[in-house]
Amino acid sequence: MPPHEQRPLDVLVIGAGPAGVVAAVRAARLGARTGLVTRDALGGMAANDGPVPVRTLAQAARLIREARHLDEYGIAASEPLLDYRALLARVAEVTHDVRTHSILRDDLERAGVSIYEHAGTARFVDPHTVESEAGPRLRARSVVICTGGIPRRVDVPGGELTSTHSDAWTLTETPPSMLVIGAGATGVQVASIFNAFGTRVELFEAAPRILMTEDEDVASSMREALRGLGVTVTEDGGRIDRFEQCSSGVRLVASTGAGERQAEAALAVVAIGWAAGAADLALHAAGVETDRRGFVTVDRYLRTSAEHVYAAGDVTGAAMLVHEAVREGFVAATNAAGADAIPLTAEASPVGSFTDPEYASVGLTEHAARESRDVIVATIRFDALPRPIIDGRATGFCKLIADREDHSILGCHIVGERAVELAQVAAVAMTAGMRVEQLALVPFSFPTYANALGRAAVTAAGELGILFPAADTEAAAVS
Repeated sequence: MPPHEQRPLDVLVIGAGPAGVVAAVRAARLGARTGLVTRDALGGMAANDGPVPVRTLAQAARLIREARHLDEYGIAASEPLLDYRALLARVAEVTHDVRTHSILRDDLERAGVSIYEHAGTARFVDPHTVESEAGPRLRARSVVICTGGIPRRVDVPGGELTSTHSDAWTLTETPPSMLVIGAGATGVQVASIFNAFGTRVELFEAAPRILMTEDEDVASSMREALRGLGVTVTEDGGRIDRFEQCSSGVRLVASTGAGERQAEAALAVVAIGWAAGAADLALHAAGVETDRRGFVTVDRYLRTSAEHVYAAGDVTGAAMLVHEAVREGFVAATNAAGADAIPLTAEASPVGSFTDPEYASVGLTEHAARESRDVIVATIRFDALPRPIIDGRATGFCKLIADREDHSILGCHIVGERAVELAQVAAVAMTAGMRVEQLALVPFSFPTYANALGRAAVTAAGELGILFPAADTEAAAVS
């Protein structure tokens, strides 16, 4: 056995984000001798550069916006002032607490997982052996790759002048102006947060509209909400030709059908998607193949082209969401540990973003549903509900899409306060296989934001010709 090489493992997990941590715990609990090696600290992008720090900044943005409405409730207060360095200290405190208490470290240790933290970049030496810069050489019967994703860079002249969303979170002060390139979930969130911090923001999208994967009503509502907050939203912006330095900072130059378009800001943040965090793994040494985008290819059991190697989470390029990474880590580890093989099944998976207002969705968009089904659509506006009116958060809606034939819930799309939480309720109903009339009979507390979903279900059931007892109908009307 070479120097520093440990006794062979049954399962080695590479990467300690949500997928990796869950995979390691699962494999160990199945009786496999398990090791977990990670370049940096436990938690991965989710805890260190993703939802946890982003949500912390979003909370600061929310508090600033809420403070500006205090006078509406008879509370006298001065204009809030942001100390960005103090906020970054809070972000560091939160991420530390999450890494310490909320990412299953205790579960890993109790399960007997050997943890190799801050090991540096890991790479395959041969199909069963992995070495890292600051860790031991590890040999395992099976390997689960959970190395996540990294922000994509823009490949045009002057691209080095731009930053990624990760750079935006580590600024020492808020810039006077910001150009955000890419209006998917990450870009819209960056634009919303820094707009609240007082930065003049332009959101640039080359595609025909922002939030291209979301329901069209969600995209339209978010566009108008952002513009109402002072964000400049540019859609169908054309092909980006180059970036160049200018007196204000960075200039974007794009080509459109109408000619050249330019935009300038002190900071240009690129948020155009993700690449696989697999470039340094030497996958060829293990016989692991990737697709044309560089993501690790897997089958429905999350097995790669190498029979003993599995992959889970963002590195596969599938649903790049924390809760999906957790599911994939569980499935991959189950199969890698030699238990009865289980496939990754399709589930109702909610997505959303902590913007102002929030937006979220689960299931099919209205356009996609109408392509293959006869559907009914029920939309409840937030300004018709007591709780949003009480809170002064009346912007938004809840849209429910149901199949006219079998009454199944096909999709739910929300813009407004608590949208992310509300989509989770819809996802539970869809996962349980509830028909829309069954959801309509669920008693939702009053007054809550969840009433929006209940009202939408009652409306949809009514359009299907389903009648309820008078007491239920009256309760729904009040809510």
